[in-house]
Amino acid sequence: MEWMNEDLAALSARIDRTNELLQRMLAEVAKTPSTHAIFVDAGYLYAAAGRLVAGTEDRRAFDLDAEGLIEALIDKARQIFADSRLLRVYWYDGARRRIHTGEQQSIAELPDVKVRLGNLNANNQQKGVDSLIRTDLESLARHRAVSDAALLGGDEDLVSAVEAAQGYGARVHLWGIEAPEARNQAEPLLWEVDSQRTLDLDFFKPYVSRRTAAAYENAGATRPSREDVRFVGAQIAAKWLASRGREALVELLPGHPYLPGSVDQDLLVEAEGILQYSLRGQADLRRALRDGFWEHLRTLY
Repeated sequence: MEWMNEDLAALSARIDRTNELLQRMLAEVAKTPSTHAIFVDAGYLYAAAGRLVAGTEDRRAFDLDAEGLIEALIDKARQIFADSRLLRVYWYDGARRRIHTGEQQSIAELPDVKVRLGNLNANNQQKGVDSLIRTDLESLARHRAVSDAALLGGDEDLVSAVEAAQGYGARVHLWGIEAPEARNQAEPLLWEVDSQRTLDLDFFKPYVSRRTAAAYENAGATRPSREDVRFVGAQIAAKWLASRGREALVELLPGHPYLPGSVDQDLLVEAEGILQYSLRGQADLRRALRDGFWEHLRTLY
């Protein structure tokens, strides 16, 4: 009987040690902040947003303010995943021989954005994008780099990417774009994700515009310097603060360096009016404008 008591005591000690290790592990997990990432299928985005706002899926027929839209997506994720930090935005698009276009290069230069390119075939169809999304989703989930993934896309081929990420414990949230007519996301994809939400016309309106005669023609105009644009940003910030007050500033500050979509669009339009120069597609000047806006506001605190 004595040996049985000794074995029971040893077993009890091992159980106690195991419980202690589990408690430590759970405590460490509890202290680890949640992390989310945004995965954007640009082919789906251009087609669905173009159809919704401009009435066409032809990229040549409309302009997309990708920088402003990405910031709006980041802001939306911040609201949904309130206790989580952003890892980055993954932007998936196609290009001939996987060589960045000028627009894709500008997007790649944005902070917290990673551009991943598949190929474009002779019919301008993306090839290899879905496999890139699956690779990234699965890898990030396997290494516990993300706990939540917001996926803006609609292709049924993304089902395997969702399943792969979920297999490693990540939650996948499907974001869609309002469809004027039939649904623009595959039903099997809707069935597999953990949640689904639709971004509507009002969300995309500030960032998509049909190509017409430009409000400000830059041909032959002198391009303003970054310092000129930064100064205009500060001017607009002073005006914004005078009209909105410090309470609005307190609400704005936690989002630095990002601006809510409506504020960012108003800033762009007003700056173009002052400069008499279009800042569309001018990523460096757009950043200088925002820098000037933020620098003025942050000197007050």
